[in-house]
Amino acid sequence: MKARQSLAAAVLASALILPTATPALAAQEAPQKPGIEKQDTLRWAAPQDLKIGTAVAGGGHHETQPYPAPFTYDSAYREHLAAEFSSVSPENQLKWEFVHPTRDTYRFAEMDAIVQFAQENHQVVRGHTLFWHSQNPAWLEQGNFSKDELRAILKDHIQTVVGRYAGKIQQWDVANEIFNGDGTLRTTDNIWIRELGPEIIADAFRWAHEADPKAKLFFNDYGVEGVNAKSNAYLKLIPQLKAQGVPVDGFAIQGHLSTRYGFPGDLQANLQRFNDLGLETAITEIDVRMDVAAGTKPTAAQLEKQASYYQRALDACISVEECNSFTIWGFTDKYSWVPVFFSGEGEATVMWNDFTRKPAYYALQESLEQASPGRGNR
Repeated sequence: MKARQSLAAAVLASALILPTATPALAAQEAPQKPGIEKQDTLRWAAPQDLKIGTAVAGGGHHETQPYPAPFTYDSAYREHLAAEFSSVSPENQLKWEFVHPTRDTYRFAEMDAIVQFAQENHQVVRGHTLFWHSQNPAWLEQGNFSKDELRAILKDHIQTVVGRYAGKIQQWDVANEIFNGDGTLRTTDNIWIRELGPEIIADAFRWAHEADPKAKLFFNDYGVEGVNAKSNAYLKLIPQLKAQGVPVDGFAIQGHLSTRYGFPGDLQANLQRFNDLGLETAITEIDVRMDVAAGTKPTAAQLEKQASYYQRALDACISVEECNSFTIWGFTDKYSWVPVFFSGEGEATVMWNDFTRKPAYYALQESLEQASPGRGNR
């Protein structure tokens, strides 16, 4: 506990701007013992070759909510974050508008604290994200820079950020959401592709690799759970890049699902397609939102359906040899992004506001335990 308290103090003291088949519901809802037992957590249940992760709440929409920064001030949140997960991803703390607020300044205190926390708790870190069309600062989007200036800005950003955490971040989402739903490149709203052309994608990977040759470099996107135009576009692009010597190591599926729609039954087959290319794969941002009217709670049937979606996604990952990372995008409804962005939907994580476990949690735990025999645990 002393180490975690010192972590919070470090964040406050640091200068923020720095230079350059689900179990029965009755059993699932049984009262939990106080505290967290090591052998009753997701990371303990997980097979040795699968990192089970979550996003670390912070930045973004959290700064407009009526609660203090979760990671810094909520000790119960940090306790569960440490106990349950073997991998952590910054939710917003490495997105451009947060980490690079002006052209000449970087804000690293919050990410430094996450990395320190991960090291103290024997967790790996996923870096998210370096090249994206969204959550960019106004100085960048409205800067009227020349092509040479833009290229220099991007290279400096990637090499500064990746270089700072070289040896401390296992995987990077280098290029995030570069395709439209129809499989065409985002040539309108992605400033890098629009102004510098598609070739800049390869440069982003090369620069990241130069800054940390040991980190695994990924494409990451939503809406690519199944075999469709968007995932087909990645399946075509990645071999072309690798043929040019571009260091692409993996393909990641976000997995923001809703019980309004059917489960993507070809998820495993789609992951397998990228595995067959010799790539690592990952599910990086999964949550399963439900239709929940204000002031009400989900029904038992809704919770069972949500649990099924989580479990089927995890089972798909487990079944693909090089799917080695499964990350839920937040683990408690207390800090979920979903209700802020999806009106009328919510309760998308595996724990309630008070950190008690939902059926979805037990569904994940069951699949992890079934995958683990003979493979060792953390």
